[in-house]
Amino acid sequence: MTSPLQPTVRPGRGADKARLAEILRVDHAGELGAVAIYQGQRAVFAALDKPPALATDLEEMAAHEAVHLAAFDKLLNERSARPTVLVPLWRLAGFALGAGTALLGEKAAHACTEAVESVIEQHYAGQIEELRPREPKLADALSTYRDDELGHRDQAVAGGAREAPGYALLSAVIGAGCRAAIRLAEKV
Repeated sequence: MTSPLQPTVRPGRGADKARLAEILRVDHAGELGAVAIYQGQRAVFAALDKPPALATDLEEMAAHEAVHLAAFDKLLNERSARPTVLVPLWRLAGFALGAGTALLGEKAAHACTEAVESVIEQHYAGQIEELRPREPKLADALSTYRDDELGHRDQAVAGGAREAPGYALLSAVIGAGCRAAIRLAEKV
């Protein structure tokens, strides 16, 4: 069974290379966005002098995303794939999403993390399934990143994500935005 986020593989000469470039581009963009989200949340919570435990959690999750981003930077170079041309927009949108949800409170920030990581987990699962036969090392790396994302999602749920005001709407809007961003980053 394929993920709803997993595109149909195109046949033809160069199709595998083109598809791999899409995968690397979108994953790089996603990790870049995640780093920006945590930067926005951390900036707001630092200005509001929130509890040190929250800052520690955000720093830990941001560090995971930074490791993932560095890996995709390297993979883009190794595989001669270009990043999305939307990098400046992803940085701005990610920071704004992080800051905006943090301004709504800790639980809204956690709801943001849960929504993003839920979409990304499905996205990575589809890619892992697709890549396993021809790129097992990359599939293994994505499995590791997926596990980190699942940990972030679970941490957000434990932090009260589902108790955020307007949780259902907030989660739906963020999830839809993530799915749209995935489609855009693959192609642009």
